[in-house]
Amino acid sequence: MRFGIYMPNFGYFGDARTIANLARDAEQAGWDGFFMWDHIILGPWVGTGLSYVDPWVALSAAAMQTERIQLGALITPLPRRRPWKVARETV
Repeated sequence: MRFGIYMPNFGYFGDARTIANLARDAEQAGWDGFFMWDHIILGPWVGTGLSYVDPWVALSAAAMQTERIQLGALITPLPRRRPWKVARETV
């Protein structure tokens, strides 16, 4: 991989369809990798109605729209997740 792009998983980007379309567009534009944040949103945004998407669900949607671009999460803190849930979300 030479060049990658990364996206947050909240706000405008808090929708799996939006992420899938952006990954497709990134691939068509020649990017080699497409990555997402995997962070829990805290701070002043709590309770504001800010949309949020699980990165593994969104990356699975992106995989259906792309052919060659590398996909992944920047960090996935498994101790904060149930491993079987992550496995189910990636299929």
